Amino acid sequence: MSALNRNILALREMSADEIQLILDQAQEMKEILSRPIKKVPTLRGKSVVTLFFENSTRTRMSFEMAAKTLSADVTGFAASTSSVAKGESLKDTILTLNAMKADAFVIRHSASGAAHFIARHTSARVINAGDGTHEHPTQGLLDMLTIRQHKGTLRGLTVAIVGDIAHSRVARSNVWGLTKMGAKVRLVGPRTLLPADVEQLPVEVHTDLRRGVSGCDVVNVLRIQMERQDAGLFPSVREYAQTFGVNRSVLREAKPDVLVMHPGPMNRGIEITPDVADGEFSVVTEQVTNGVAVRMALLYLLLGGSNDASGH
Repeated sequence: MSALNRNILALREMSADEIQLILDQAQEMKEILSRPIKKVPTLRGKSVVTLFFENSTRTRMSFEMAAKTLSADVTGFAASTSSVAKGESLKDTILTLNAMKADAFVIRHSASGAAHFIARHTSARVINAGDGTHEHPTQGLLDMLTIRQHKGTLRGLTVAIVGDIAHSRVARSNVWGLTKMGAKVRLVGPRTLLPADVEQLPVEVHTDLRRGVSGCDVVNVLRIQMERQDAGLFPSVREYAQTFGVNRSVLREAKPDVLVMHPGPMNRGIEITPDVADGEFSVVTEQVTNGVAVRMALLYLLLGGSNDASGH
């Protein structure tokens, strides 16, 4: 569609109008997911290839569900069982798959910039499902959809993103998306887990958890990446949980109607206590539902489905 870029690579590159278009379309798609029969013919005849060079549960499954709900054909690609395991380059893999005439690639890769690289070497539409520590735009969009549904708007809200910001592509997408839509963003975490370029981001920075969430409308808790524990970025898991773990006592500093979010997978008892993860402020499972709706909206908008997305 003319109002949207041909690829979804980063929220930093997207305008507020484009974000608004996607969120509005996702809201319509959510209605389809509430039906007894969750299937519309909108993208019949279109082919979507999911290219996941890193493990994923939520993102991969929700993209596949989104495509199938819209009646697109979905082909999954697993690097471990492909010619990548024999040393084939990313470029040659893409050129091979492009020759098979897929309409869209959904790509997750450990290298920052991989999605942009692929977009330069294919005529298909490309959606970034997470590239290194760069961005995860569809997670940012589903987080914004979830907040908007509860708060009515994003403009004027204060959102605290808590945890391992330095390694988080989710955090970066949220920063760019939320600020473009008029929200204020705070990054909260130990100094060692803040990105080197944090001063250049349009955010407030806090290294004290309670001060960081004070008066916030939303607290978005990030996973502590246990695989990086060997790097010595914080003294111990136990000390991190005591200092930066989000619990009920911490939430009392935020607004009374605060939303608690987490992109998953969660380390319960470390970055978030179980009673908060499952409590009345949590919208974690709703984020997952909204993920399917957002990815349906993107596939519909990029692949030019029929004008009637509802399938009536």
